[in-house]
Amino acid sequence: AWNPCVALLSHLCDHWHSKWLLGCYFFALVLGKDPGATVAWYPSTGNCGLTHESHKKDVEQVYLRCSEGSIEWMYPTGALIVNLRPNTSPASYKHLTVCIKPFKDSAGANIYLEKTGELKLLVRDGERSPSKVYCFGYDQGGLFVEATPQQDISRKITGFQYELMNKGIASDLHTVSAPCRPCSDTEVLLAVCTSDFVIRGSIRDVTNEAEEQESIIHVGVNKLYRQKSKVFQLTGESGNWRGQIKTLLECGVRPGDGDFLFTGRMHFGEARLGCAPRFKDFQRMYKEAKDKGLNPCEIGPD
Repeated sequence: AWNPCVALLSHLCDHWHSKWLLGCYFFALVLGKDPGATVAWYPSTGNCGLTHESHKKDVEQVYLRCSEGSIEWMYPTGALIVNLRPNTSPASYKHLTVCIKPFKDSAGANIYLEKTGELKLLVRDGERSPSKVYCFGYDQGGLFVEATPQQDISRKITGFQYELMNKGIASDLHTVSAPCRPCSDTEVLLAVCTSDFVIRGSIRDVTNEAEEQESIIHVGVNKLYRQKSKVFQLTGESGNWRGQIKTLLECGVRPGDGDFLFTGRMHFGEARLGCAPRFKDFQRMYKEAKDKGLNPCEIGPD
């Protein structure tokens, strides 16, 4: 008979932009019935190298080789240990950061960081912080997801997105001190070379999301220098390029005249704002650096 205590792990991974992390796509089904639960997984394109071990006291353990994806645990009971094992040399693990972002309606389990039997609470069951991201060094441990006792009979689903990235990128995305500080000339020039997207554009509108403490910048694109995901696209018959970039609400972004150079990174499928000087200031920075032979990379500034 079908048992409602089923853990469904759905995992979607795209090809990671780093040279040493591979992407994949798979669905895995973990049947959480009795000790010795059965497992089936179905590769679609590529193979994440998913392996599974049954443990005592209803603890299931899985090993994933994807660099990014999402996990859903339906009707959680017992516990689930999630081990991330990227397709790279173990010697490089110390340079990795793991970030997780719980789904908005995630419920039914606490999420811990576990190392050598010690647990550190990351996300408490029922905690509602829709945009909050939790990051930790790869060498700090693995993820331990433990179901919480439920007083009602409603079906819970615990889920979160995760990403593996090098520590430099993670620190760029989660600057604790002065997150809204304008970038220096050097930082702007480096951002042009290393960002996931670089565009010249204007701010058409800004939508503030008070609950998520974020602002959505609606950008009209005048020139697209680079993008690694299709965030900025042609819209309508006019042939104009448009897109959205997210930043912190506390930064106080407002619509205004003039063009900016927008740079940033993709994070959990969203464009996050990095350096964004006025375009005329970028032109000055670029020319001065070029005249001195100090440009870290070449890009047409006009």
